[in-house]
Amino acid sequence: MKIIFATNNAHKLSEVQAVLGEAFTLVTPRECGITEEIPEEQETLEGNASQKAHYIHDRTGMDCFADDTGLEVAALGGAPGVHSARYATDGHDFAANNRLLLKNMEGVTDRRARFRTVISLILDGEEHLFEGVVEGRILDHETGCEGFGFDPLFVPEGSEKTFAEMSPAEKNAISHRGRAVRKLAEYLHALGK
Repeated sequence: MKIIFATNNAHKLSEVQAVLGEAFTLVTPRECGITEEIPEEQETLEGNASQKAHYIHDRTGMDCFADDTGLEVAALGGAPGVHSARYATDGHDFAANNRLLLKNMEGVTDRRARFRTVISLILDGEEHLFEGVVEGRILDHETGCEGFGFDPLFVPEGSEKTFAEMSPAEKNAISHRGRAVRKLAEYLHALGK
């Protein structure tokens, strides 16, 4: 099945393709002639995922899905949350985001955090939402060089490694995005897609 995934992030694309498997061919917005930035103007992960999916569907009429992910840190009242990608700057500056998070967590003993992904699927004109959550904690220094975003700071429950210390396969097996994508895949498979 061919389906548009509303991202131009190569890391996300390869993570999601690995979880979905060969039964699905992911098409990027760029491959459909959509080269502009896809808007993310909502105040929730659900809102952003839905806005992105509708943006693509309105322009292509094709089945598509979009995700939005946030790191929710307990001691920061759930921040950076929906603003995770633009936590420190307007761009996707992972290094600056990590530095700001470490600064904001200085002296904080409650290191609990969770990653949450919401996927909005538009299939035959109908929207369906899927969520994946992984609980964990924030380290006081970066460790590892795999992954992207806050991965070098986040240790999922039951592990001693950050996401950035895991292979892509290890991360996909337990990650928030992996969990949400598996729910999406199960739904599509149940429909015979």
